[in-house]
This record gives sequence, structure tokens and C-alpha cells, in this order.
Amino acid sequence: MPLQGPLYERVASAPPIPSGLPLVVTLTGFTDAGGAAGRMLAYFRDDLDPAPVVAFSADVLFDYRARRPLITFEADHLSGYRPQRLELALAHDSLGQPFVLLAGFEPDFAWEAFTETVVGLAEGLQVSSVTWVHAIPMPVPHTRPIGTTVSGTRHELTEAHSVWKPHTQVPATVGHLLEYRFAQAGAEVAGFALLVPHYLGDTDYPAAAIAGLDSVSVATGLVFDLDDLREENREYLEKVTEQVSGSDELTAMLHGLEERYDAYMAGSTQAQPIIHTGDLPSADELAAELERFLATRPPGDEDKHERR
Repeated sequence: MPLQGPLYERVASAPPIPSGLPLVVTLTGFTDAGGAAGRMLAYFRDDLDPAPVVAFSADVLFDYRARRPLITFEADHLSGYRPQRLELALAHDSLGQPFVLLAGFEPDFAWEAFTETVVGLAEGLQVSSVTWVHAIPMPVPHTRPIGTTVSGTRHELTEAHSVWKPHTQVPATVGHLLEYRFAQAGAEVAGFALLVPHYLGDTDYPAAAIAGLDSVSVATGLVFDLDDLREENREYLEKVTEQVSGSDELTAMLHGLEERYDAYMAGSTQAQPIIHTGDLPSADELAAELERFLATRPPGDEDKHERR
């Protein structure tokens, strides 16, 4: 079916974008363990105040029935309608360094048309690199650094930071398709999959956003002031520690995950990464650990211990 209207429009008041800037992609959608992408999106928009350059059409790209826009009801009238936003913008990091930001909700429709458009816009801007981050839940302990699986064409980043290199098939996101098409176009592209502790995956875990922004920094050289996020994470971990210490079952689970994680770290022969160190269990071992954990959970016990 042909697109019902233009895919995007250029913002009339948009500033000019210099050529040769890095492109950072943050899309919320299918998987967002620990709320990493959502918090990164909020950080970019609230703290960095990017200037939109291209606004993509919500009517063309989004399924409103799946992710309904918000509207405000005030006593006797409606106000403040907030449709989904997906924009290409010019942003500046905490040191004032410029970069191109593609941020917002993952499109539901017209993936190929959207991806072709983004690749074309990036080629027109002669972006120097493309970096995107998403997060998946894994049976790893929160008491260890959040690891990453790194894919793309920047092999130095993969060798330095990819602590787990699976061979598998996963449900695709638009981020995956963008990486795939950028790689086909010969671009310098890196995708970071954050490996977030599965028992914190449904919570708003500040460390996940910190790890995501740190990954962007490693790939681009951009610098972000994360003091507020780090303080929030300290308070969050205090609550997690309190909940874990109050449950023999959770304590045993955590110790088991730590022992497996540390054993693989000790046996790792890979190059030492800048942020994330060590290695992780194989896909089969991780799956077995997750199945064991789920099998031993009492029915209805998830909300009691796994959510803050």
C-alpha cells in the first residue's frame, strides 16, 4: 500500500547542520530493558534541548491503537494533545560538541521507506559515523558492570567492547534495519545491545541509561554530564540491595549469577575493553540460568521482589 502522505517535513526554523558530524540513534519500541532507551531519549530532549531539523509524520509511521497519544482532561475540556514524535535534530553534548540525533518512537509502519529516507539524509549530511543503543534482559548480576554486545562495521569497537557474541536469530527492530542498511551503504556504524539484569528489566534502572550514554561516548567522543543519573542510580541500588538482603532466595540467585559471571571474567582472553570488562556465559548457559530462575519462582512472586 502506498504511503498516505509525505514521510517527513523539514522544520522551517531549523538550524543548518554541518557536515561530518556523528549520528546518534535512540528509538523506544520493542525491547527496552531497564528503560534504557526511554531514559536516554528523555536525557537528550530534556537536558540537551536539540533543535529539530526533520519531523517524521506520525500519521504515516505510527499505529495509534498500539501506542496511543496522550491528551489532557482538565475538569470540563480537553487540552495538551501529545502525538508521538520522531525527529532528526541538531544537538550538542555537555561540552558543546555538535552531533545529529535521530530520536523518538520506533515506527510501526513503512520500515523500508523510513530506513531509506534516514540513510539518504545521513548521506546528504556526510555523517562521520552512526551509533545506536538498545537494551535486552539477560541473567547477569547488577553488582557487575553492564556488558554489551556490539555489532556493525566498526570492528575495533566490537573487539574492545563485545563481551558476548551470540549466533542467533532475534525479532528485528527498526534500529537493526538501520544498522543493516547503513552497513550495506559502507557507513561506519555500531550497534550496542546492553545486557541488563533480567530481574531489573521491567524497572526504570538508571545504570542502563548510564551504560547506554557511556557506549555512545566511546563510539563518538561525545561527553555527557551524568551526575544526576549517577546519584539516582546510587539511591536505586540502595533499594535493590535492601530487597535482595531481605530475601534468601534472591540472595542465592544473585550469588549464583555473580559466581558464573566472575568465572567467565577470570577465564577471558579477549582484549580489555574501556568500560565493560570480562566475558559472559554462552547463550545456552544464559538460557539455562534464566529457565532455572523462572522455574524456581513461586507463582505471583514477581511483583513482590523484582519491582521496586
